[in-house]
Amino acid sequence: MKAHLYIAILVCFVSASAHAAERPNIVFMMSDDQAWNGLSVPMHPDLDWSKSSIVDTPNLERLAAQGMRFSAAYAPASVCSPTRISLQTGKSSAAMHWTKAAPAETGHKMIEPRNIRSIPASEITIGELLQSAGYATAHYGKWHINGGGPAANGYDDGDGDIGNEYAHEYADPNPADIFGMAKRAVAFMEKNKQADKPFFIQMSWHALHAPQNAMKETLAKYAAKMGSSVDEKRVGSAAIAENLDTGVGMVVDAIDRLGLADNTFVIYMSDNGSGGGGGKGGGKRGGLTGGKGGVWEGGIRSPMIIRGPGIPADSWCHERVVGYDFYPTYCEWADIPGSKLAPGIEGGSIAGLLDDGKGTVKRPREEMVFHFPHYQGGDGPHSALYLGKHKLLKFYEEDRLALFDMETDISEQNDLSKQMPQRVKELDSLLVKYLDDVDAQMATPNPNYDPSKEPVVRKGGGGGNKTNKEKTNRRKKQ
Repeated sequence: MKAHLYIAILVCFVSASAHAAERPNIVFMMSDDQAWNGLSVPMHPDLDWSKSSIVDTPNLERLAAQGMRFSAAYAPASVCSPTRISLQTGKSSAAMHWTKAAPAETGHKMIEPRNIRSIPASEITIGELLQSAGYATAHYGKWHINGGGPAANGYDDGDGDIGNEYAHEYADPNPADIFGMAKRAVAFMEKNKQADKPFFIQMSWHALHAPQNAMKETLAKYAAKMGSSVDEKRVGSAAIAENLDTGVGMVVDAIDRLGLADNTFVIYMSDNGSGGGGGKGGGKRGGLTGGKGGVWEGGIRSPMIIRGPGIPADSWCHERVVGYDFYPTYCEWADIPGSKLAPGIEGGSIAGLLDDGKGTVKRPREEMVFHFPHYQGGDGPHSALYLGKHKLLKFYEEDRLALFDMETDISEQNDLSKQMPQRVKELDSLLVKYLDDVDAQMATPNPNYDPSKEPVVRKGGGGGNKTNKEKTNRRKKQ
């Protein structure tokens, strides 16, 4: 009987060990301020302008050839810190009361809400969940959400509570610490392979920040390629995008070299959009409307590529996915039961999409909302709601609604609100209810507003209402 007992215990240990080995490693890589069409990888099979005609990203081309591209992937927010807190918590930035990264602007027609600007200790982060499930966890690069940094939020290793300033400390031969981050990630993988422990690494690259710090050789390449009429910042942004691609290649090559590719998911995306090739919807070649600081497509649509076990090579997914879907996805991969997930999670696992790119993502709500009650891109406080093929945009200064068919009008050029008033009313009701349910912060009327003293609109977004003069003209017509 004692022998049988020992055998049973041994079987249990072997089963547990095998189960731990089966759980996949996860390497999540996020660029900063990189446009949906900012890679040399097309992000849509039917749109030639969905890739950059300037930037070379050969390692991401290889990753895409080995994995799946998502043509309708979205960052959780149109600016960096709100996206970062959303990824850690599985909740929208509206629900987290952190919808803007830059300081609030004053003097406008509406008063911006005050954000919390720190991840609350009460939140259960994805790092804490995976750590408690036996994963080794690391966060390298830009944290930018305070709360004690990675170490206080479930990460065994990391670079600390750092933000944008860190990128500018590193120039050639390690621009924006790209290659330093890659080397630390590789060392972490080697250590945990040796320990036979599954790992989760989030690499929050600082690039495309500090474009002037790109490799001198790469800067010279793009200066020659783009011509003397192009400003230095644009040349630097192209150059550091290629340097970032080199860092991505270092990490992926190490995964392959260590024999981890068959059990490691590699994910690449951006923290927000950065325009889309031509302002208000592009030009002859097309493009996305708006940019950073706005919830037009140019501000929130993100490049996304995933390679991993069971994912067919050179495949596509056209289902709408968003960054906070990764929280429940990681938990499914790690066999963390749903009962352990924090209440209020808004994402749904995308694991079911990875076999053939087809299926649906089951979230608590069918609609998806992006909320930006601030001034940054030229449109003032506004929100967006997606449901089915339609996208509703709501502009609070003017109490204006716009409706777009995202299946046929990715560039948001044809406002259908006048033709489809009932659909507009339906989606607006859902938007109001969602914002009320998550107790979203709203911009409020400014009782001391003086139109003659309104601040100059910052560059960066703007899908429709970009200048003070245009604002004034629009109000006169109302």
